[in-house]
Amino acid sequence: MTTTERAARQHQERARSGWRVVLRKETADLWLSAKGLSVLLAFSIALSVLAYLASGDAAINLLDARESVGVVVKTAIGLGTLTAVVVSADAISGERERGTLEALLVTPVARRDIVTGKLLAASTMWLAALVVALPFVVVMADGPRVGLDAVLVLVISGGLVAAALTALGLAISSFVMSNRASLAASISILLMLAAPSQLPAITKSATLGPVLIKANPVSAGLTLADNVLVKQQEWTEQWIYLLSPILATIALTAAAILLARRLQLGDAR
Repeated sequence: MTTTERAARQHQERARSGWRVVLRKETADLWLSAKGLSVLLAFSIALSVLAYLASGDAAINLLDARESVGVVVKTAIGLGTLTAVVVSADAISGERERGTLEALLVTPVARRDIVTGKLLAASTMWLAALVVALPFVVVMADGPRVGLDAVLVLVISGGLVAAALTALGLAISSFVMSNRASLAASISILLMLAAPSQLPAITKSATLGPVLIKANPVSAGLTLADNVLVKQQEWTEQWIYLLSPILATIALTAAAILLARRLQLGDAR
């Protein structure tokens, strides 16, 4: 093998592993700085306060065990997803505003690998939130059956919701030039998607309610948690609520990767 061929092969190998390089760098930047740890600390404090208020203390608790666990699980899904969205919405637009995106784009790493690495790094925020939330859920669960259902809801439903919204945040961050606008748009969309499952007028509607709840991933995931943990419905009846989170995860991840071709420097050029 000639020197030229060896160099070309090494270049191809580096290109193929480009997303791994980005993943390692972004993960290190997230967790070796105050950024990821401060967000996780805020999540931990919020969940601790909620778990205390929903605990078995008769002086402050108006909920039974299943409802208490359901509240904590749904809050963990919502806040955990929010933490991942905040990180992903800052991934591209933040680099653009800080003037570091140009240096990243001129590296011998494909743009889709840059986005893939950043998406996976942002997903570690949800994984960390999941690790923090699991002990609260297990301790509050009244019995092994409730605990198993709560863990499964948190992992399956919460994981799909977080994956979909993390990809959405990164897609928005790719084409929105302002970091502030990217964060505002991503958080606003998350809140709007969660609203249908929390509004009594919509949930009680016999025609519009079920469609709105099942059609978007956040409300579907939260409703699944309520059905399994509070209403004690069987898992076999909940498959319809997993469709939109699964489809949204696939579609939004694909959209985020496709938008990598249109990365622009904006005002940082």
